[in-house]
Amino acid sequence: MTEHDSSAPSDAPAAPTSADLRRWRGYLADERAEAAVYRDLAARRTGEERAILLALAEAEARHEAHWVALLGEHADRVPAASVRTRILSFFARRFGSVFVLALAQRAESRSPYETDAHATAAMAADERIHGEVVRGLAARGRQRLSGTFRAAVFGANDGLVSNLALVMGIGAAGLGPGTVLLTGLAGLLAGALSMGAGEYVSVRSQRELLDASTPDPEAHTALPNLDVDANELALVYRARGMDETEAIEHARGVLADYDPAVAAARAAEAEAEQHVAIGSAWGAALSSFAFFASGAIIPVIPYLLGLEGLAAIVTAAVLVGIALLITGAIVGVLSGASPLKRALRQLAIGYGAAAATYLLGLAFGTTLA
Repeated sequence: MTEHDSSAPSDAPAAPTSADLRRWRGYLADERAEAAVYRDLAARRTGEERAILLALAEAEARHEAHWVALLGEHADRVPAASVRTRILSFFARRFGSVFVLALAQRAESRSPYETDAHATAAMAADERIHGEVVRGLAARGRQRLSGTFRAAVFGANDGLVSNLALVMGIGAAGLGPGTVLLTGLAGLLAGALSMGAGEYVSVRSQRELLDASTPDPEAHTALPNLDVDANELALVYRARGMDETEAIEHARGVLADYDPAVAAARAAEAEAEQHVAIGSAWGAALSSFAFFASGAIIPVIPYLLGLEGLAAIVTAAVLVGIALLITGAIVGVLSGASPLKRALRQLAIGYGAAAATYLLGLAFGTTLA
C-alpha cells in the first residue's frame, strides 16, 4: 500500500484542538446555565410570559445538544458557567425581576456564535432572535417601573451630585465643619422637597394631558343609537387622521361588530396601560423625595462623623463616587447598555459638577482671606 493510500481522506474533519474543546465546554456550560435561568424566571411568571420563557429554555437545550455532540466523550468534563451567566442565575432564582431580563438581553446580543465556525448559522440566528424576545419581555417590566423608578434613580443622582457640589464648594471656601454640615442638611431638605413637588406636578400634569387627549372610555355607549347610513363616528376617525373613505368604511365595520362588553373592556385596558406607563403622581413624588434625600445624605456623612477639612471633602467625594457608579450601573443594566460605561458617565458628570463648585469655593475662600 502506498503512502498516499494509507493517509486519511483529504475531506475528513480535523480533530478538535485542546482550545476547541475548552471553548465548546464553556459554551455547553453557558447554554445549560442560561436554560436554567429561563426556567427559574418562568417559575415566577404565568400565562404568556411563562410560555415564552419555557420556549427559550427549550431552544437553549437544542444548542446544548449541539455542543454535546461535538464534544462526544469530552462532554462530561464541563466547567462552571461564566461569571456573567452565574450572576444571571443567582438573580433569577432570588428576584426574577426586570434586572435579570435586561442582563439576559445584553447577554443574548453578545453571543459569539456568529463568528464561531463550529456554531451553526441557525444557532447564531436563534441567539439574535432570543435577544429580541427578551427585549420584549424586559420592555414590559421597564414600562411597569418607568414612572416611580425613573423618579427614584434621578432623585438619587440629583441628591448625590447637587449636595456633593454644595458641600465641596462650602468646604473649599474654608468655612467651619459646623457650617458645612448645616449647609448640607439644608440642601438635603430643600432639594428633596423641591424634587418631590416637581415630580408630583410633572406626573400629575402628564396624566391630565393624557386624559384630555385619550378617547372618552364611555363614548362607545352611543354607538348602538347611531344611524348606520349617516353617523358621526366617521368624523371621529377623520379627526384622528383617516381620509374620508377609509373613515366611513372603518366606522361601518365598528358598528357592525359592536359588542358593549368587548368595547368597555378594551377602553378600560387602554386607560390602565396608559396610566401604568406614567405611574402614580404621589408614588413618583414620595420616591423622588426619599431617594434624593438618600443620595444627598451621603456627602454629609463625613461631617456627621466629625471629620473636618480636606479629609471630610475627600471622604465625601469617595463615598459619592461609589454611589454614582452603582446608580449608573443600574441604569445601564435596565437600559440593556454597558453598565460600566453608564457608571463611568455618571461618575464623570458628578465629579465634574463637584470640581466646578470646589474651584469656585477656593476662589471665594482666597478672596475672603
